[in-house]
Amino acid sequence: MTKDVVVEHGESSKAPLVAPVAAGVSRAVSVADVFLRFLAIIGTIGSAIAMGTTNETLPFFTQFIQFEAKYSDLPSFTFFVAANAVVCTYLVLSIPLSIVHIIRPRARYSRLILVFFDAAMLALLTAGASAAAAIVYLAHKGNVRANWFAICQQFDSFCERISGSLIGSFAAMVLLIILIFLSALALSRRH
Repeated sequence: MTKDVVVEHGESSKAPLVAPVAAGVSRAVSVADVFLRFLAIIGTIGSAIAMGTTNETLPFFTQFIQFEAKYSDLPSFTFFVAANAVVCTYLVLSIPLSIVHIIRPRARYSRLILVFFDAAMLALLTAGASAAAAIVYLAHKGNVRANWFAICQQFDSFCERISGSLIGSFAAMVLLIILIFLSALALSRRH
């Protein structure tokens, strides 16, 4: 009988030691969440600005006849800019909720909301980046069967900027995937 009391006493004395460790891990995950959101904001806003300000004009025979390439000529690029702007706005608006998770690591429903909207924003960003990547590929390689010629030999600056804008968007996609995994980890640690 004395042995049973000692076992119960030992179990109850270990319980408070585990709770602060779990809270510390949840707090560390929440701090990483806020930091990754800031990085994703930088990636999406950088991509939107780089693509949205892309414009190049080339003279053809004379300066009165010119060819112009700009992002708004292609609906895929317009969608790319809009998708990055929407995701960036969402990330900015989600920062206060992420900060709440640092203060209150036990918040469960707000983290579920973040997981849901993070997944939706990941889908939107993936759609925009994929559409733009297809057009960037055509700009670089062309398509002989469809008689679409590669334009990157003539429009060097335009092609460099549209290719570079994809990097920030794809980096933000990876960060959103990590954010979803971190939120899932934080939710799985709750009992």
